[in-house]
Amino acid sequence: VSQYGAPLLIFSWDETGQKLSEQITSRLIDKPLAIYLGDEPLRGEDGHPIAPIVRAVIRESGQIEGLSLADAQELSRLLNAGRMPVPLGRWVEEGGNKVFQPDVPLYEKTVDATLGADSINKSILAAEIGVAILVLFMLLYYRFLGLIACLSLGIYGVIILAIFKLIPVTLTLPGIAGFIVSFGMAVDANVLIFERTKEELRAGRSIGAAIEAGFSRAWTAIRDSNITTFIVCAVLFWLGGSLGALMVRGFAITLFIGVALSMFSAITVTRTFLRLVVASRLITNPAAYGVKND
Repeated sequence: VSQYGAPLLIFSWDETGQKLSEQITSRLIDKPLAIYLGDEPLRGEDGHPIAPIVRAVIRESGQIEGLSLADAQELSRLLNAGRMPVPLGRWVEEGGNKVFQPDVPLYEKTVDATLGADSINKSILAAEIGVAILVLFMLLYYRFLGLIACLSLGIYGVIILAIFKLIPVTLTLPGIAGFIVSFGMAVDANVLIFERTKEELRAGRSIGAAIEAGFSRAWTAIRDSNITTFIVCAVLFWLGGSLGALMVRGFAITLFIGVALSMFSAITVTRTFLRLVVASRLITNPAAYGVKND
């Protein structure tokens, strides 16, 4: 604000701006200098172009007088933003004068999506191979329990993909990684339950009692490990936002959703399948549950 209470807009240039300002203002002494946004002059609140009179050559810094408070604030905001929304173009020589040609890029470079698509395809292939090996291991080692686990994981996969579709979640490479990790943790929960169940069967309990005891004994370990993972997801989500790493946030979100759903699939879906089998008495041989008969 001047000594008379009028708004003043004080500005300064960097090294490049100083050279340009000196060249331009030296030709416009006692003449108006309009400020343009693209092809249109910047207008004040009265609708007239903002065009202060150049009183002297401006090099490092200067000030603009005669602006209303609203116009000064708007122009200051645009200058402080570091850029103005102008059309893409370049200056060319025509007849000894420099003429601005809009919509003409300085250079063009085309980057196709082959690399990104190839990375995603390889990630999906790796996930398919991992799931196939996982299913094979569960069937060979846990036998009937492994089959139940595979059915539970199939339901888990359908539900989590439906959730990703509803939210919606864009599966980038970190998102796919989070999904695969959560899939592995869902298997881990089933492994804990089955190992506890096998211990109960070896101790001489009936199949039904062994299954219920297996779930009860494994629950605390599953709960604690998943709570730890939730804390890690929260930290990753916070760090991703603080550091501007959105891919880290994507990994944290997909992992959080997947682990939360894995608790449901392991405790509810797997348990329901096993209770149905026990109630039907279709499979009563402990060997089918991975326990050798003495």
